[in-house]
Amino acid sequence: MPLELYERNGWWWFKGRIDRLPTGKYYRQSSGVPSSAPERDAQAAVFQFEGREIKRDLVGDEKALTFADAVLLYPANPMEATDLQKILPHIEDRAVTTITPQEVRNLGATLYPTGSTDSWQRHVVTPIRAVINNAHDLGKCPPIRVKAYSKAERLKQDRVRGKQSRVEKVPGSWEWLLAFRTKANRYQAAMAHFMFVTGARISQAAAILPDDLDLQNARVWMPEAKGTEAQWVDIPMDLVVELANLRPRRPRQGPHGKTRMKEARVFGYASKNGVYKAWKTACKNAGISEIMPHAAGRHGFATEMLVRQKLDARTVAKAGRWSDMALMQKTYMHEEDTSDKVQAALRTGRVQATKAASAKARKAKAKSA
Repeated sequence: MPLELYERNGWWWFKGRIDRLPTGKYYRQSSGVPSSAPERDAQAAVFQFEGREIKRDLVGDEKALTFADAVLLYPANPMEATDLQKILPHIEDRAVTTITPQEVRNLGATLYPTGSTDSWQRHVVTPIRAVINNAHDLGKCPPIRVKAYSKAERLKQDRVRGKQSRVEKVPGSWEWLLAFRTKANRYQAAMAHFMFVTGARISQAAAILPDDLDLQNARVWMPEAKGTEAQWVDIPMDLVVELANLRPRRPRQGPHGKTRMKEARVFGYASKNGVYKAWKTACKNAGISEIMPHAAGRHGFATEMLVRQKLDARTVAKAGRWSDMALMQKTYMHEEDTSDKVQAALRTGRVQATKAASAKARKAKAKSA
């Protein structure tokens, strides 16, 4: 019997067999179309399902799996979902096994012609690779490996877009922070202070709830981020006092920020996205460099501890919750006044060498006399 549509629990379902398949398999499942939609929409979904099943029978599961099918198998987060929406129109009907690494790399320039190669990697290569390799983990297709863009490719694309990528961040400092706090609102002033002394990411700071504070013991329950588990983090006493006097507020949300969230946040922001505009205004009003939250906080923490206060790397990595000490030193530690230090060292070396040469000459002269 052909596949037959019927309604069940608010959805269009279908049951029966596909006449063109010799296996005679019986199907009974949802079409994925709600019953509020016209029956023709459900019928179209059933026709698509039949086509996929027939193709799978003819060429096998691997060759029949399209990229769109693989996306449905992948548990994408909101950011990945946004990226995949832009990618899908270009390769959704392609069998996953026919998608080549070079094609994936080339798609970056198609989607983001004025973007950097880092943007291509983040918004194109990474989500496509994640979708296909997830399907591989489920036994649906072979894996895919896509090599990173080279330095030459990065520089070439920078010339095309007329803008340098990978501009080194300027880290925050106590001097910058104190000036920023004079013009920031009290919530952003406290947030900047918190990030600088704990190395927190802005997403973590924005997510902190009143129940996450244990001010009696001078500590905060830091939310997880990028593979680092949630944990208690000690805070200095001046920040304890500031947080004790900071009334949590319910952030605004929805179109034009007309409604407030039910849940209050310590720093009063629903997410990191609501921070930037007022942050830039505070920098401008304070007459200081526009250092954004991640550089002011996490980069500032690492540089303050490692370069200015000269703590050992292992201690700083543990305090700042870096699992990879080499990454911390390579990415988050910024040497300061390097040119002045090098020139001073060269002058010192020259003076020392000159003195040593003079002493040697005096000894040689005394010996010959």
